[in-house]
Amino acid sequence: MNISVLLIAAVFFISLLLTMVGLGGGLIFSPLFLVLGYAKAQAASASLFLNLVAAASAAYAYSRKKMVDFTLAIPLIAASSLAAPLGSFINLRIELKPFLITMAVVMALAGVRMLFFSPQEKKDAQIKPAQKIIGGVLIGGLIGLMGGMLGIGGGVFVVPLLIYVLKTPTKTAAASSTFIVCFSSLTGFLGYTSRESVDWWFILPAAVACFIGGQAGARIMSSRLKGKTIRFLFSVVLFVLCLKLLHQAFFTL
Repeated sequence: MNISVLLIAAVFFISLLLTMVGLGGGLIFSPLFLVLGYAKAQAASASLFLNLVAAASAAYAYSRKKMVDFTLAIPLIAASSLAAPLGSFINLRIELKPFLITMAVVMALAGVRMLFFSPQEKKDAQIKPAQKIIGGVLIGGLIGLMGGMLGIGGGVFVVPLLIYVLKTPTKTAAASSTFIVCFSSLTGFLGYTSRESVDWWFILPAAVACFIGGQAGARIMSSRLKGKTIRFLFSVVLFVLCLKLLHQAFFTL
């Protein structure tokens, strides 16, 4: 695929937008690369690598500002990593279409809730470390299971669950999510590199745009955005995911 200035610019703005809400850009990168002519495996590997770069860039900026809650993130990463293979196993043994439709409805409802209902956020000091660890393990297991079944990674589920289940402040939830996304993207990318060739001529220049976009997104979120604005942006992401799941259920199965 020819590298264009327009495509690199698109990669930058996608990274900037999604790192502000706790993601790296993979939700948009993969379908975008398929539309532009990438083979399925190359689109997925490029998407995962750029997702990793954007999320890592943002996570570094957030951690310097002490916005990442590692007490939540580390147990969540461990549990989701263990549960993801089980989700893949279940995927092969269930009827996928009704499951995708159900998940699309859940995503739409979650988007509506984030759009219209503000959570009663607690300060970090009010949540005991033991509660964070146990909550992180339970949420991580659920995220790994759902991500493994859907094949989309679990990052998109992290922020709503942290906000509404553990009452985590919106900015902390989004910042911690970028740290979590780094690990799921890395393991997924390594899985592709062991089987498929990677188009480094495109990935490396795009990675530079991702890194800059991640830094810009993190700075804008931490200093300028309010929790309500972040929830609005994330609700848009959830609606996009809802449409993607419905498309997969009705047109690709």
